[in-house]
Amino acid sequence: MINIIDYEMGNLRSVEKAFESLGFAVRVSANPQDIASADKIVLPGVGAFADCVNNLRAGGFVDPLLAHVKTGKPLLGICVGMQMLFDESEEFGQHQGLGLIPGKVMRFPSGMVENGERLKVPHMGWNNLLQKQASPLFKGVLDESFVYFVHSYYCQAENQADVAASCRYGEVEFCASLWHDNILATQFHPEKSQLIGLNIFKNFGEM
Repeated sequence: MINIIDYEMGNLRSVEKAFESLGFAVRVSANPQDIASADKIVLPGVGAFADCVNNLRAGGFVDPLLAHVKTGKPLLGICVGMQMLFDESEEFGQHQGLGLIPGKVMRFPSGMVENGERLKVPHMGWNNLLQKQASPLFKGVLDESFVYFVHSYYCQAENQADVAASCRYGEVEFCASLWHDNILATQFHPEKSQLIGLNIFKNFGEM
């Protein structure tokens, strides 16, 4: 059973439908007690970091989530769900994350220029992955495959060994996907990344 955490801050139904289309048993649950019975957890996230992490804590999800990770069962973070795994974020002030991955979340600098054109923030649309290690998520996914991003803040990992894939936007090469033991995450949205995204969900479901 794949348990998608419903803490009122994620693109839940699209993620659920993607897993269902692949034949996996999946549930969207707002009950933190359901985490203990799950084989795998998906932590989605859309919106501001502080709102997401505050909702996660207020819903009583943090301790069950951390307990799940300690068992060695897989966890997949998506977008802000990935950012919350880090130590802290500078989005609208300094905010503490879950501290599962050493590093911080930073804003893209303003005024970046590429090929003579000013780059917009947020980083929105298709961009290519630069794979750094053979993450379980990337089985059958070619290096430099294009996936879909929507974000103004990016993750800077303290340990490069945690970076499964990076992506470049302007002058910044950022962590696009991480892999640390049973913790996996993507800054991009697999549920919006068409066949590549479905392949990534399939790989996670089969772990």
